[in-house]
Amino acid sequence: MPADSFVRSFRESSPYIHRFRGQTFVINFGGDALADGSIRSLAHDIALLNSLGINVVLVHGAGPQIDAALLAHQLRTERVNGKRITDLAAMQVLREAVGGARLVVEAALSEGQTGSPMAHAGLQVVSGNFIIAQPLGVLEGVDYQYTGQVRRVATEAIQRHLAADEIVLLSPIGVSPTGTLFNIRAEEVAVAAALALHAAKLVFFMDEDGVTDAQGQLIRQITLSELPQLLAREDIQGGLREHLHSAAIACTGNVDRVHLISRHVDGALLRELFTRDGLGTLISRDPFEHLRTATVADIPGILDLIRPLEERGVLVRRSRERLEIEADHFVVMERDGKIIGCAAMYPFPDQGMAEVACLAVDSRYRHQGRGERLLDYCHERAREQALERIFVLSTQTTHWFLERNFRPGALEDLPVPRQHLYNFQRRSQVFFRKL
Repeated sequence: MPADSFVRSFRESSPYIHRFRGQTFVINFGGDALADGSIRSLAHDIALLNSLGINVVLVHGAGPQIDAALLAHQLRTERVNGKRITDLAAMQVLREAVGGARLVVEAALSEGQTGSPMAHAGLQVVSGNFIIAQPLGVLEGVDYQYTGQVRRVATEAIQRHLAADEIVLLSPIGVSPTGTLFNIRAEEVAVAAALALHAAKLVFFMDEDGVTDAQGQLIRQITLSELPQLLAREDIQGGLREHLHSAAIACTGNVDRVHLISRHVDGALLRELFTRDGLGTLISRDPFEHLRTATVADIPGILDLIRPLEERGVLVRRSRERLEIEADHFVVMERDGKIIGCAAMYPFPDQGMAEVACLAVDSRYRHQGRGERLLDYCHERAREQALERIFVLSTQTTHWFLERNFRPGALEDLPVPRQHLYNFQRRSQVFFRKL
């Protein structure tokens, strides 16, 4: 990587580094990561999270290891509704397979040879009886035997270890108060742990790049309210469907964000967490991007956004002082702490209309409907004030407004105070839209 690219990327990651310090992340990965050796590179990234002051709880799977052990013992198990029916013989084999998988993860996190990214990391990894289980029981006539579910999570014990800067490693096995072991899906363990610990993030590694739309394009972010529509799609099946169900449970609870990322991309975890657009799909309780009224603190971000457009003559130049005075007229679109869009609305209540001005979207986020969202937001604010029309003055984006039901108007149609401010050198065209 060129030096300037490294410096720029490192600087861009600094807001996330500050924000994440002290937060708890629950990270779930399958036994495939152990089988193909990718656990080693993942361990490097986990060590970095730990060094940045992030509380890390890992939940490992062991599917391939369990299947191989059962095959070696010539045992077969059934699956019903995605859950393995675990009898006593299978449970004995499963216990050994999961224990072996856990040791592989611990070994990867303990590497520290000179020249390794783990050198001098000195990670402390702790496992234990943190998952209290109960039998799944008999469902629809099927006895799941030693397949269980999470009864509760030993939250206080886990938090003590996290406070001691230790990484907590959870396995897909829980123990009941009677001392009986139960097989639990790793994904269920991860969701239960995230909810119990009020985790800021729950991360799932999976085979896909993320969630894609009907055209196969990656969907970068999804809100909780959009999940039912996705789950109605017949092409979303298997592990991806289970992840979306888990995300719905987590976000309906107290987990702010769930990340779905590919296990096949080296460094996927860091790219997802420490870059603005991430790598996979983010599912959040609240919109990842949201619109709100601007404050004086937003002025630097607004200036950075509109300066290039002012220099090209698309927007009228505005001074910092003017923006500070007019801040409450602005609405901003914020994406993960950065202003990526703005618009201003100036009402003229005596004339029953309002001007929409300074509509701008960061060049990296155009052509995705954000300008229209800003315009619609201003439209609704004008309606709330019982106004009848909104108008815009434009020199270079006239067709964009015409496509959105604006109609040409004349200078004389503007409110008189606005006519007096008209810049005859720019010769902006006037457009109106009825509310």
